[in-house]
Amino acid sequence: MTSSSGPSRKALSKIAANRLQKELAEWQVNPPAGFKHKPTDNLQRWVIEVLGAPGTLYANETYQLQVDFPEHYPMEAPQVIFLHPAPLHPHIYSNGHICLDILYDSWSPAMTVSSVCISILSMLSSSTVKQRPADNDRYVKNCRNGRSPKETRWWFHDDKV
Repeated sequence: MTSSSGPSRKALSKIAANRLQKELAEWQVNPPAGFKHKPTDNLQRWVIEVLGAPGTLYANETYQLQVDFPEHYPMEAPQVIFLHPAPLHPHIYSNGHICLDILYDSWSPAMTVSSVCISILSMLSSSTVKQRPADNDRYVKNCRNGRSPKETRWWFHDDKV
């Protein structure tokens, strides 16, 4: 079965599978606040429900993240996107791609799905406006052929958000 996000992915390496099973077990014992892992039989793709934090622009709103793990996770970052409809946010494109440095250049194998989720929620929570990135339409049009956000040359110019 191939996914719609580009070429078919390679199966997880033994290291990646072991690491993900461990992360999943830890998640079940101690899930990050505001997140729910939706069980699937596919260790390589997680769907995670995100609940907007109380007192923020996204309070009481629910979104879904799709996390796809590469063959060499955690040496390589997972691909994390919001499923439709993505939250309105200056760093989240309408196709669900997220402009967040830890998902790309600043990824570290010490990070976990939980820590990534917490960073995404914190990015959502700190937003003061609900709007798309300025270049949303152009970017989404360029991604139409199923490009992965990991193929984008991101420009992280705003450290405050």
